[in-house]
Amino acid sequence: MATTIRVARHHKPRKQPKLHRWYWTGKNDQGKSIKGEQVAAQKSEVVQELTKQGILIKNLRRKSHLFGGRGRVGPRDVMLFARQMATMIRAGVPVLQAFNVVAESLQKPAMRELVQQLAEDVAAGASFSEALRKHPRHFDRLFTNMVHAGEQAGALDRMLERVASYKEKIESLKARVRKAMYYPVAVIGVGIGVTALLLIKVVPQFESMFAGFGAELPAMTRMTISLSEAAQNYWYFALGGLMLLGLVMRQAMQRSEAFTYKMHQFMLHLPVLGDIIDKSSVARFARTLATTFNAGVPLVEALETASGAVDSKVYERAILQIREDVSNGQRLNFAMRNTNLFPVLATQMVSIGEEAGSLDAMLNKVADFYEEVVDNKVDALTSLLEPLIIVVLGTMVGGLVVSMYLPIFEMGSAI
Repeated sequence: MATTIRVARHHKPRKQPKLHRWYWTGKNDQGKSIKGEQVAAQKSEVVQELTKQGILIKNLRRKSHLFGGRGRVGPRDVMLFARQMATMIRAGVPVLQAFNVVAESLQKPAMRELVQQLAEDVAAGASFSEALRKHPRHFDRLFTNMVHAGEQAGALDRMLERVASYKEKIESLKARVRKAMYYPVAVIGVGIGVTALLLIKVVPQFESMFAGFGAELPAMTRMTISLSEAAQNYWYFALGGLMLLGLVMRQAMQRSEAFTYKMHQFMLHLPVLGDIIDKSSVARFARTLATTFNAGVPLVEALETASGAVDSKVYERAILQIREDVSNGQRLNFAMRNTNLFPVLATQMVSIGEEAGSLDAMLNKVADFYEEVVDNKVDALTSLLEPLIIVVLGTMVGGLVVSMYLPIFEMGSAI
């Protein structure tokens, strides 16, 4: 069946009013208190809809944008949209009607507006893929290429289902890598915060008590008091310096591709964490290339799409070099070997896939293997860090406590 929808209307689409999320409480026709939320542009629309349902409204308020009233379109929203559209099209619902049904089911105003914009573009004569290309922030090259291939082959539902599965696996992989990076940072941050609190608030209480001892304090206690005085006098400089450093690093990575490349290269050489980032990049490359190539996209174009799917500038540059080599007639596995970046196992499996004429299937196996490797390494890192973090925090906090009680213990022994 032909799934490329072009409607012979060329009028300028009218601008949709901005949607908001409304919270309401009230009573139903049986007198029972109920509450819920509604997505609408105007308060009157919510009142009209609830009145139609026989609900007596007691309270109705719009959620502030500062607290997520409109929501933000994220990868999971795009994944859910792809699955819903695949289901509707498979059921024989026309694309334009499917857009409207899916939009009505969405509870996030920002996502509903996005789908309504897509519906307007399709109603104005654009194809599904053309409408998606107008929103590159939310729909990447892989998504639009897959949809375009599905339109051409009359298999739009299958392509949308593949996109959704791909997004689901990639987001799962990203979550594992984030867990590996955020867990130690969060725990160490809490440790530093507790230590700073002790130095700024607790140690000064002991210091005033020690002032009346009239005896020389132990070296460890004097060092702790000196640290406490420094923390009290300069904590805002330290905090401001850290914030400034973070801001400078962020701006430098946004403005300088060379600096970003060096930072990503440095991260790949970190112990344990670098290996996790490395293997996750290999898995994302393989999964993206397999999905795109399987959709009938030429290998050179599929490699360009894959280069934008990895979050590492090091791998992005390597994949673009592979694309250049493949476009010049070199086989994929040789081009991968030339980068000195991909694991031997990955290049061997790609070589077998090329020989057997099943490159997409072999690339999917490569992705499955390295996703499992990443999962195991994240679990191992968490297990390794837990006792290490306990030791570090115990040493930091315990050292402060001991240094404060040491003069009291010495005074007790002297008595």
